[in-house]
Amino acid sequence: MSAAIVSLHRVQAVPRPQEFRPTDPATATRFETSTARLGSGLGLTKLGCNVTVVPAGKAAYPFHSHRANDELFLILSGRGELRLGAARHPVVEGDLIGCPAGNASTAHPLIHTGEAELRCLAIRSSIEPEVCEYPDSGKVGAYCGKGADGFHHLTRSADAADYWAGE
Repeated sequence: MSAAIVSLHRVQAVPRPQEFRPTDPATATRFETSTARLGSGLGLTKLGCNVTVVPAGKAAYPFHSHRANDELFLILSGRGELRLGAARHPVVEGDLIGCPAGNASTAHPLIHTGEAELRCLAIRSSIEPEVCEYPDSGKVGAYCGKGADGFHHLTRSADAADYWAGE
């Protein structure tokens, strides 16, 4: 049975698991996060929810867009910058940020630019399959399911194959 109420003041964020951390030292200096996953504990099956904590000078994730899922962020503490498409916006405690599903124009990361930790409540729809695009690196990822039965594939957009190749 799941809880109906969770206190955001009591949740403990845990660092990203080692197997999902950047292996390149230069990349690791730019991306880091700890999260407290809340959605499943609240009994949610169609809505993801977590508290995300980002250390100073870093982003939790690369610049990316979602083709299927909307994301919503509420800044709980700290300050940072939202890169949304070609624009950059300062964000502070109390700001509510919408990142709709779309293309490169809705690509986003939150970047910690303050001194105190940047803590936000992240909520997103849970539509599968999901396709994410990474405009800075020219990658595209297809994601569906978790664990051994899940499908996760990342490739470069420039490596497109002909539909009939190899058939």
